[in-house]
Amino acid sequence: MNFKDIFKRFVGHNVGIDLGTSTTLIYVKGQGIVLNEPTVVAIEVSSNKTIAVGEEAKKMLGRTPEAIRAIRPMKDGVIADFEVTEELLRYFIHQIQVKGLFTRPMVVVAVPSGITAVERRAVRDSVDHAGASDVWLVAEPVAAAIGVGLPIESPAGSMIVDIGGGTTEIAVIALSDIVCNKSVRTAGDEMDSVITEHLKKKYNLLVGEITSEMIKIKVGSAIALKTEQSMEVKGRDLISGLPKTIKVNSKEIREALKEPITTIVTAIRSALEFTPPELASDIIDYGITLNGGGALLRGISDLIAKETGLKVECAESPVECVVKGTGKILDQFSRYSKMLLHGA
Repeated sequence: MNFKDIFKRFVGHNVGIDLGTSTTLIYVKGQGIVLNEPTVVAIEVSSNKTIAVGEEAKKMLGRTPEAIRAIRPMKDGVIADFEVTEELLRYFIHQIQVKGLFTRPMVVVAVPSGITAVERRAVRDSVDHAGASDVWLVAEPVAAAIGVGLPIESPAGSMIVDIGGGTTEIAVIALSDIVCNKSVRTAGDEMDSVITEHLKKKYNLLVGEITSEMIKIKVGSAIALKTEQSMEVKGRDLISGLPKTIKVNSKEIREALKEPITTIVTAIRSALEFTPPELASDIIDYGITLNGGGALLRGISDLIAKETGLKVECAESPVECVVKGTGKILDQFSRYSKMLLHGA
């Protein structure tokens, strides 16, 4: 056994990371999920110094003076700002570090299945520079399937749909590997964007991304609700420039969300079309499992079931499935190691 292997065993607090476009979750071996924070960093422009990370930084989005920038360094599931992502990871890893002589953990990071080799290398470098001793990557749908507890090592096919902030990951998995998959850069953030555009066009109202996300959560839906809902929205009038309050309802927000939801459903249908017949029959029996923050949109599982003719279930605690999967990988590393990509 070489020194690196001894080092890994001695550390004992290896880390799993779901580095999401909207939210970053961290699992520490032996402790469980220890961090769930927005993927946002606030920086002082003059000194380039980080002044807030996570929830505190998210509160600053759309509210900062010129001297401060609140940045979301991930876009569409991949790193858009290398230095800021590195700073965010360094901060989070420092937050959860176990005190002691050896504090550089081995890290398993979940990444979109459709990212390029260059994007994979960017993730590895960011995590490495943030303080990791060794970096392994796992495709998000694989981590999600492991986190949910799907029988991915069996010959039977399991289908998972992970609707995150920046990407929707769709995969059919059997015999410990992805048989067919589809990754589209349409997910929760795109839903927020179309709500913002709807308010601009219909009401000449400008709102920030936090407000659009709140509208999606409170009155958004994929299908008609038994009781349609409404809410007041505050923003700035694009014509007068003055503060303005309007009322929106779930029906119009559902219509605004139609385009991104249709893109997701079309991607699921496309993945099914490329699924081998024997595995397709398994999916008829076992159905589709949804996870990710987008799975919480009301009625989306019912809509996907209607459009595909398959049974669709939302996982328990859908936001945590991916990071729980990285945790299971850490707990049973030899069992799952063949499903990983080394970050090098």
